Amino acid sequence: MSIIYDAQNKTFKLDTKTSSYIIKVYDENYLLNLYYGAPIPETYISGREMRRPNASFSLANPVIGEHGFTPDTAPMEYGCNGAGDFRISALSVRNANGDSVTDIRYVGHKIYAGKPQIPGQPSTYVNDASEADTLEIYAEDKVTGVRVTLYYTVFSTCGVMTRRARVENTSSCECEIERVFSLCVDLPTMDYDMITLYGRHCRERDAERRPLAHGLQGAESKRGVSSHAQNPFVALAEHGADERHGDVYGFNLVYSGNFSALAECDFNGTTRLIMGINPVDFGWKLAPGEYFDAPEAVMVFTEEGIGEMSRIFHRFYNSNLIRGRWKTEKRPLLINSWEAAYFDFDTEKLVAFAKEAKKLGIEMLVMDDGWFGKRNDDTTSLGDWFVNEEKLPGGLAPLIERVNAEGLKFGIWYEPEMISPESELFKAHPDWHVHVDGRVPMLGRHQYVLDVSREDVRENIWQQMYEVLSRNKIDYIKWDFNRNISDAGSALLPADRKKEFFHRFILGTYDLMNRLVTTFPDILFENCSGGGGRFDPAMLYYSPQIWASDNTDPIERLYIQFGTSMCYPASSMGAHVSACSRTGYETKGNVALWGTFGYELDPRKLTAEEAEIVKKQVAEYHDSYDLIHYGDLYRLVSPFDNPYRAIWQFVSPKKDRFMVTLVTMRRQADKKVIVKLQGLDPDKRYRNETTGEVCSGAWLMKAGLVLGYAAYESGESCVVYFSEV
Repeated sequence: MSIIYDAQNKTFKLDTKTSSYIIKVYDENYLLNLYYGAPIPETYISGREMRRPNASFSLANPVIGEHGFTPDTAPMEYGCNGAGDFRISALSVRNANGDSVTDIRYVGHKIYAGKPQIPGQPSTYVNDASEADTLEIYAEDKVTGVRVTLYYTVFSTCGVMTRRARVENTSSCECEIERVFSLCVDLPTMDYDMITLYGRHCRERDAERRPLAHGLQGAESKRGVSSHAQNPFVALAEHGADERHGDVYGFNLVYSGNFSALAECDFNGTTRLIMGINPVDFGWKLAPGEYFDAPEAVMVFTEEGIGEMSRIFHRFYNSNLIRGRWKTEKRPLLINSWEAAYFDFDTEKLVAFAKEAKKLGIEMLVMDDGWFGKRNDDTTSLGDWFVNEEKLPGGLAPLIERVNAEGLKFGIWYEPEMISPESELFKAHPDWHVHVDGRVPMLGRHQYVLDVSREDVRENIWQQMYEVLSRNKIDYIKWDFNRNISDAGSALLPADRKKEFFHRFILGTYDLMNRLVTTFPDILFENCSGGGGRFDPAMLYYSPQIWASDNTDPIERLYIQFGTSMCYPASSMGAHVSACSRTGYETKGNVALWGTFGYELDPRKLTAEEAEIVKKQVAEYHDSYDLIHYGDLYRLVSPFDNPYRAIWQFVSPKKDRFMVTLVTMRRQADKKVIVKLQGLDPDKRYRNETTGEVCSGAWLMKAGLVLGYAAYESGESCVVYFSEV
């Protein structure tokens, strides 16, 4: 097995293809982390338990020795609050006495093949029990009766471990969880750079790298969603690590709500990293016998640089997170009506779109916002999910029949978690939106957030959606979420449970999404949140693709897509060609191919020349689909590092075909581009599919591919394909 218990040394050894992880049951049953890094054969490493004790007159466990062990500096496996460990805590539980001292100690464990799922929450999975092994470590606070189960699942062949925690109240009194993180990792050095993904609407997931410093640093969201501003991803890369070389740790939280990912560096030069639910505005009551499951976190380690860390995430998410029919089945190439028509459409206009789209080879028409209630702008009708028959006479059925008759599938837009003050639903149920009594709630985009933590609210929305989806041939749903959550409160939660709202809201969203994908498993589901405001692994569990950003400018998209690819695969990245005028259609298509690919434009307005370009792009989409969706990505030249150009490469799993894309962002005078490729078989010979030239893999990786003066001007681009001879 990939997990073993060394009874003599009281250690657990967890091994993946790229990493080893060692936990020790120390004196007095403290749980310590001895090692996380490159694979090693040992099950125990001496000298790791003790660190310099005196951070600030550190408190020592008197049983172990006044000048020996102290929780304040020891590499605690799951650091707790109030019992001598003064660093940032992974767990704090307020007990019936009113104090929050939490001190868990090892009491047992279990090792088995396979992986359990989390009730009511998304998580990674095994396709077969042989893919992974799971360790459950049981720890208890003997004083309060709090029992913690630490889950570790090792996917040995792909370099991934997942972690989470369950907190159970085994006492006879109520307690309250104040903070519960999914993972805690104590590393013996702080000689790392932290990489995070920050941003805003229309510029999501910019990669930022800075060296760790003493004290706290990291990324958080308290917006009710994972957010445009920060993403639940953090990497720690050794100084000097690049795309190809160096030790890199990657951490990603399978959660769509408020999160926190923090690193604390202490006077010893050590690092503690925790990741989980943001404790701000969080609390959870546990009655005797009740338990709480924290969301899952995914951990990756590699010695082969940032690029390999990303590829491990990509392969793993494609295989063990994304699920359902569209995990492996080729997804239809779509055109979305939003940038072509906004709210101004009717049956005839949409059918006209479909006629022209069919000529181009497009396979599905998506009707975006504006088809329901009295929705002619963004001030009304969210929550009224019945067809606006002034726009669509006779409802959806006649429209869908006509679109299908043109040979296209049909998709539709929803924003189920939102409600407009100007809506029939709001008039009937004014208490159903998220609000706090006595305060006038903030409006965002002329809308409130529906309280989907409530079962009655979810049932109403579900019944409205089911009425539409069960009666009409819908092939695709775009699920949107266009504002953050303020004035957080639920009319059904008592005062002492108000802090449960944010997590209950996310659980309600998961419940709705799960009903959708289980009731309608053939529908292709794409998540969206004002663009990429909810681009996280939890959403990928329900939707195999997520709209990466409302910004479809191809040059801006380079930054968004390079940043997103830090841990999310190309197959998940919603990317479309739009009518923006910054570059020509060739470059728009070359950038959008790195993703799910589709169109956001009025096909009737294309010139004959543009229409021919689109037809070629459609053919290229089909030809390169498997290569991009399931191949390995290599970021050869990043726009974050080079102001002139971006270059990337996709290599097939068998290394028998690859493509290289170059986009010139800014002209660099008379610059010949030579780029060393990656990921090829050095002994194979590859033919340029355009010129017929044959090169060895060694040549292309050592001497490099000469792109000459291709894509010389700003906004120009080129794509080169090679196949094994």
